Amino acid sequence: MSYFGKNIRKIRSLKSLSQQAFAELFDLKRGTLGAYEEGRSEPKLETLIKIANYFSIPIDDLLTSELTVNNLLKFKGNLTIEQNIGEQEYFTKVPCITTLNLNDYVKYADKESFVQELPYLTLPINLDKKFRAFTVQNLEMSKNDLGMFPKDIVIGELTPLEVHSKLNNGTLVFIVTQDDIILRRLFISSGAIVLRADHKNVEDIVLTLKDIKEIWRVRYVFYHRIPETNFSLEEKLEQLEKDFDILKNNK
Repeated sequence: MSYFGKNIRKIRSLKSLSQQAFAELFDLKRGTLGAYEEGRSEPKLETLIKIANYFSIPIDDLLTSELTVNNLLKFKGNLTIEQNIGEQEYFTKVPCITTLNLNDYVKYADKESFVQELPYLTLPINLDKKFRAFTVQNLEMSKNDLGMFPKDIVIGELTPLEVHSKLNNGTLVFIVTQDDIILRRLFISSGAIVLRADHKNVEDIVLTLKDIKEIWRVRYVFYHRIPETNFSLEEKLEQLEKDFDILKNNK
């Protein structure tokens, strides 16, 4: 009789896994796992290989010797003793486009292997959505010491190209083109995509859909400094007047 049953029971103890949870990892029934642990049954070769590979334990060690805790910790770095701390919460990993990797991202945005190697932020946001973080590169979205400045970080949610027309005029986005990444407010005008900066001295950029690789709708902003939030009455009136002109021109 092998030591397989004793060893998997010890692994379960180290990982704080119930018989049911362990069994589900390897498509087993809980009763089958119980039989293994009690020495009433031996695993099929396929099951043995799965478990050995998953925990990086040599098959021979798993079968022929009673493994100690120290033995098990040597086989796999994440096979550690865990306290029963209840349900774990998992945050979303958001790949981050920075000054250093921006040009490479423009080239390889569609390569999943490249995206996975980007630095990332871990944030408590929707796990079911696809996000990118983008480090602000310039002053185009600043105005009178307000807005966004270099080193600020915006978090964008992917907007499929086919539904871009559903975005409201004035939505803050960053768009990946064939040559660059542009952080602006988006407006749809006569079928064209107009990207407008908040800075008054920056000209609009006009694109067609075929110029665009990705659209990320900004959902969150992380400021590199504490932003000023007090707007003067004059600034509020000026902004309202601008917004009114934009709406009028886009009718």
